Amino acid sequence: MDIDVAQTANAVLPYVTGAITAYGAATLDKVRQAVVDEAADGTVSLGHRILNRILRRDASRPAIEGAIGDVAAGEDGSDVALKLQIRKALAADPELAREVAAMLTAGGVTITASGERSVATQTNYGIISTGDNSTFRR
Repeated sequence: MDIDVAQTANAVLPYVTGAITAYGAATLDKVRQAVVDEAADGTVSLGHRILNRILRRDASRPAIEGAIGDVAAGEDGSDVALKLQIRKALAADPELAREVAAMLTAGGVTITASGERSVATQTNYGIISTGDNSTFRR
């Protein structure tokens, strides 16, 4: 099964940022704890499990930890930087990408895009336009 790492990284972001928002600067400590807080909602819990799995990859851990700190601190553009680091980790490790994609599926998340110029999205971040010469006006 081939995994589209860009789509998977995009789908992961709401869960990961949900966990970071819930825990703030203590995110890394929370992720490292063995027991997931039973009271956490599904998004935070899934984000916690995803981060726990991604952070077990030694090669990408420092960059992702730094990006998590930036998101927790509310740095502008930090969610984009975090998504890039997650995407790099998934691209570098196909088994990790498969595991994370399976976690999303088990959590009820599906990503589907088919056909020429189709778009798959999990959130309402930004504008998606597939038209030629499209413009955005306010």
